[in-house]
Amino acid sequence: MSFFSKLKDRLFKSSSKIDEGLEAIVGEGEDEEEQVVLSEPEIVSEPEPEPEHEPEPEPEPEPETLPEIEPEPMPEIEPEPVPEIPFEPEYIPEPAPVEIPTMAAPAAPVADPAPYKEKPGFFGRLVGRAAPAAPRRMLDDEMLEQLEELLISADMGVDTALRVTANMAEGRLGKKLSVDEIKGLLAAELTRIMEPVARPLPLYPSKPQVVLVVGVNGSGKTTTIGKLASQFRAAGKKVVIAAGDTFRAAAVEQLQVWGDRAGVPVLTAPEGSDPASLAFDAMERAAKDGADLLMIDTAGRLQNRQDLMEELAKIVRVIRKKDPSAPHNTLLVLDATTGQNALSQVETFQKLADVSGLVMTKLDGTAKGGVLVALADKFGLPIHAIGVGEQIDDLAPFDPEDFARALVGLS
Repeated sequence: MSFFSKLKDRLFKSSSKIDEGLEAIVGEGEDEEEQVVLSEPEIVSEPEPEPEHEPEPEPEPEPETLPEIEPEPMPEIEPEPVPEIPFEPEYIPEPAPVEIPTMAAPAAPVADPAPYKEKPGFFGRLVGRAAPAAPRRMLDDEMLEQLEELLISADMGVDTALRVTANMAEGRLGKKLSVDEIKGLLAAELTRIMEPVARPLPLYPSKPQVVLVVGVNGSGKTTTIGKLASQFRAAGKKVVIAAGDTFRAAAVEQLQVWGDRAGVPVLTAPEGSDPASLAFDAMERAAKDGADLLMIDTAGRLQNRQDLMEELAKIVRVIRKKDPSAPHNTLLVLDATTGQNALSQVETFQKLADVSGLVMTKLDGTAKGGVLVALADKFGLPIHAIGVGEQIDDLAPFDPEDFARALVGLS
């Protein structure tokens, strides 16, 4: 199954939310038009005047009766006897058939025969039968407000929703649109916003290329590092992983599982060790082994915990002592289920760790996939990859057109 198919199948919460919302908006417009038609005043015909009462005709006088005259009796006459005559049958020959001449009717002018048209079969009639027209609604200010509310509910944010609907309305106000036409306009506009930020993770000639992975608790950093390492290893790159989350033993074990699966070494330190010291040692080990990539995991930290954010800043300072240009990539892993909170995470991590790109995970578990559009619109940071599951092939490079079509429910 292609990644787009997975994305479309698993991004069902966001797509169904927008799909159902658009159908309700267009359907509401149709209902209003029907109500307007039904509410027109009816024309009531005036009752016909009743016919005037005619006077009854006067009864005619009865005719005078004459006295009855009795008829005189007739004399009785006796009948004379009739002589009996014997009956002999007479032979009568059958008449010969008579031919009746017929008159020929004048010949009517013969018109040119119509070209023969073969009747279509059952399948032809089935295909040729006109499909019912899709419901449509006029694009006006009220409809635009409803579209804005729908996009905001999908977590695109107020500013992005206003910009999207304004661009959709340009040159189309007063036109009637169907649900599929609105989806197409939405997908095209979302693609236009996200296309400039769809970039793969850049690779540099310097070795090792240091990739620092940051994010809040539970955002999917460890899983993302394992998937990326496996994919780079399959592409022929030599990768080393440093398990910098020294405070959580489960994260180290999880990375080791991914390392064994991908054939990538995982460098660890005792629980509770200084993560900055581990990052420094990992850079020396990766340079010695000639690794192409060094991926450093970090402990999850909330953006409102100043002490934890200062620890992350310390890791960056120590790395730069070894290589002033490092880290070459700082990936911020975002959990799509956090919604608009992802915007504040980007702002905070960008100040302390100089974030260079984003990875969005857990798009299969949210009805707020539109936050990715808001991030692209507000920050313009490269979006390298998105994830829709736990399998190795559930993380793929970000394709804005596929994402936009899946988000609005287009095939």
